[in-house]
Amino acid sequence: RATQLWQWMYSRGVTSFSDMTNISRDIRNELQDHYVVHWGLQHGRTVAQDGTIKFMSRFQDDREAETVFIPETARGTVCVSSQVGCSLQCSFCHTGTQVLQRNLTAGEIVGQVLRVRSEVGDFGKQTNERRVTNVVFMGQGEPLYNYRNVRAAVEILTSQDGLALSRRKITVSTSGVAPLIPKVGNELGVVLALSLHAPTDDLRNELVPLNRTYDLKTVMAAVREHPRNRSIGRITMQYVMIDGVNDSDACATDVARLLRGVHCIVNLIPFN
Repeated sequence: RATQLWQWMYSRGVTSFSDMTNISRDIRNELQDHYVVHWGLQHGRTVAQDGTIKFMSRFQDDREAETVFIPETARGTVCVSSQVGCSLQCSFCHTGTQVLQRNLTAGEIVGQVLRVRSEVGDFGKQTNERRVTNVVFMGQGEPLYNYRNVRAAVEILTSQDGLALSRRKITVSTSGVAPLIPKVGNELGVVLALSLHAPTDDLRNELVPLNRTYDLKTVMAAVREHPRNRSIGRITMQYVMIDGVNDSDACATDVARLLRGVHCIVNLIPFN
């Protein structure tokens, strides 16, 4: 029965127990009396010219979080939030201006993906026909400060009885929570992205205040222990280009020096 319920919710996207027709009526009625399948209420939806869709979900306690679907020719990526607000206060990030309110549950994280799959018509399609192919934990919040729920969400997302996403298609981003970085590979088995943004401690302390807790030496030591630095696959280094702040030739040289020996790709992001 548990497997049937799992498949209805995650493989077929059904939210009403009464529609789960291969489960006995008595069990369906009991489930209906005690539980609810809830993705969060869609509180806002905007579509950009390039087809990117931004959703705002409101949860049962009226807290809100943002989800983005990014369609591309060869893939479709869902960017999910892991917290409501954020505690890190990165100087260039809008979410950093918002007070951390709470962690999202595993269900609320997965619900963001289910909402997008419903929006783009993925339920009922074969894996090679689905528009949602990748999930990145790069929305609101620091995923590694909600590690327990992020881990549970990853297990649901990769379950072969449910969404059946490849772990290689899931990326967990961090601003540098060094003690947990190796777990992203060793326990979750997913891709790691580091929000680098600066090649020196002095500059990174200003842009990413978490650097005052875990400096670059500590963070890079943890990165080098990540399995993707020692096997197939590459770590992604996120680097927001801020005019006159971290985009000089000297910064580029320092980044190259810092990342020497790390199996990675640097994603240069124009500051928005």
